[in-house]
Amino acid sequence: MTNIFNFFIGIILGAGAILPGVSSGVLCVIMGIYDKLIDSILNLFKNFKKNFLYLFPIGLGGIVGVFLFGNILKALFNTFPAQASFCFIGLILGSIPMLIKKINSKHVFRLRYLLFTLISFILGISFVFLENKLNTTTAVTNFSYLFLIFSGFLMSIGVVFPGVSNTLILMCLGVYSTYLDGIASMNFSILIPIGIGLVLGCICFLIIVKYLLKHFYMQTYYSIIGFTLGSILVLYTPIAFDLTGMVSIILLILCFRLANKFG
Repeated sequence: MTNIFNFFIGIILGAGAILPGVSSGVLCVIMGIYDKLIDSILNLFKNFKKNFLYLFPIGLGGIVGVFLFGNILKALFNTFPAQASFCFIGLILGSIPMLIKKINSKHVFRLRYLLFTLISFILGISFVFLENKLNTTTAVTNFSYLFLIFSGFLMSIGVVFPGVSNTLILMCLGVYSTYLDGIASMNFSILIPIGIGLVLGCICFLIIVKYLLKHFYMQTYYSIIGFTLGSILVLYTPIAFDLTGMVSIILLILCFRLANKFG
């Protein structure tokens, strides 16, 4: 049952990886696997069988999510933008109390840690405004393999660090449309070099995150909370007090309760 559960978690991570503004790191935090995922990847060869059996269903689900359910999730956001957005907002808000309880159970809380939350929250909002300013409609296909590897390397920042959108990074580099076209057409001449850079970048930045969690656990996690809260803005869709608005609010409450229960 655990492997099946991890497989579905991977599907959600993979599907969310192609949505503009959605941070894969935030989804890992919501699912409660962020710490364990980092440990399993960095200590893969210390206990290969155990870590591989944990990572394999998540990785397989991620591949399925990108190619199979990514477009479905994107269609839901296009067809029911308010309802889908409020579902994600409810999941994010519902995960925060669980996250705070978890980190405070390991270390003593200090009021100054909230400063890290405030700073990262402001940075998270800034990323959202930057993303909204970028044009994602123009596709360029003549990137070199080296540049695609470099793009994948930088994209890993959004995969590893919660609240930093990997799609935002690709938009800044002008590669986002090419990335989507590569997924839609299964163009491996695009996907393989991006994937190589992504793997290399994830290893590098996971080592950094591991160090931060070891030496600055509270500061790092309160920064994660700030980035996570900042990512809500990119999901928010204005609503009116009509049927759509009421359904969206109900879904937000249900997803909030679900995230609390899941946590």
